[in-house]
Amino acid sequence: MLHFSRIAPALLGAGLSLGLATAGYAQTKDLTPKYSNDFLSIGVGARALGMGNVQVSLVNDATAGYWNPAGLLGQKAKYDVVLMHSELFSGIVKNDYAAFAMPLDEKSAIGASLIRVGVDNIADTRALVNEYGQISYDRINYFSVADYALLLSYARKLGNIEGLKLAGNGKIIYRNVGKFANAWGFGIDAGLQYDYKGWRLGLMARDITTTVNAWSINSDEFQGVAAQNDSIPTNSTEITLPRFILGVGRSVKLPGQITALVAVDLEMTTDGRRNTLVSTDAVSIDPKAGVEIGYKDLIYLRGGVSNFQKIDAAKSFDGKGGWRPQPTVGVGVAFSGLRLDLALSRLAVEKVSSQNATNSVIVSLGYGFK
Repeated sequence: MLHFSRIAPALLGAGLSLGLATAGYAQTKDLTPKYSNDFLSIGVGARALGMGNVQVSLVNDATAGYWNPAGLLGQKAKYDVVLMHSELFSGIVKNDYAAFAMPLDEKSAIGASLIRVGVDNIADTRALVNEYGQISYDRINYFSVADYALLLSYARKLGNIEGLKLAGNGKIIYRNVGKFANAWGFGIDAGLQYDYKGWRLGLMARDITTTVNAWSINSDEFQGVAAQNDSIPTNSTEITLPRFILGVGRSVKLPGQITALVAVDLEMTTDGRRNTLVSTDAVSIDPKAGVEIGYKDLIYLRGGVSNFQKIDAAKSFDGKGGWRPQPTVGVGVAFSGLRLDLALSRLAVEKVSSQNATNSVIVSLGYGFK
């Protein structure tokens, strides 16, 4: 039998080779801005967000379409639905998510996920003053800036390798900046999970072939209002480089019908040097860790750490530097197929002011239909 220790390095090596080769080519054309399509890095589902976004090896419900589509084969119900809403930065940014998954047969499953991250009701005051020099508030227009993603997932078990599940996503991106600009993007993700003697292992390759966004600019909206030294944007193409997440987890039964699930993920980006624990020009690595304590498969307590960043003491509000993680905590209740999860996450690794810690509450609701 093939083991994950042989499978994962081979797949990861092939994926990294493809990603780095593509990155090198694309960067010579200056098409790969860092953090491209990074709205897809926020995460979905309060269970995952409460565990520090550690899910690649663990996920087994409809949210697998986002975290690792191979996990669609682990869902316990015939049909699974998950809804999530969160408001970030004091409600300025709205983050909404919906997903559905179902098996096709004993060896395959499909899923669909829809994500929207946006800021609404932005005031356009360019016409505030009329031709007579008077302020006219009814001339204010409002617009939204929003990013959308549709993920269509397919997962399948391999009959000749027990415990191995492979899957992929077809991804459609739409980004809109009011009437000023919009972009369409297309990409592919690939994932696997492998269960071996109580260990859960996973590998997710996002934008494995790179995701290309084609921007269309309405240049007429910028005429006469752009600053003297600012150039008017033009139509362009933007490339999102591959990202790889390798994860391992294990569940342990404790006395008193208590279970403990512990997992670690390593997230590797290929868009240049980032502020992570491991940072190079080729690959940056951000480790994450999460834990979930369950009682009678009914009540769950969760915690996690991720997004380790080095803070410059001279630029921090508290005057202290060094490495700081982003902590998260969460709770969940599950009964009769219904799952209600809450998570509390700090959006920044340090306070953005002396009083504000920019905390965010995430709520998600899931239901499995038999």
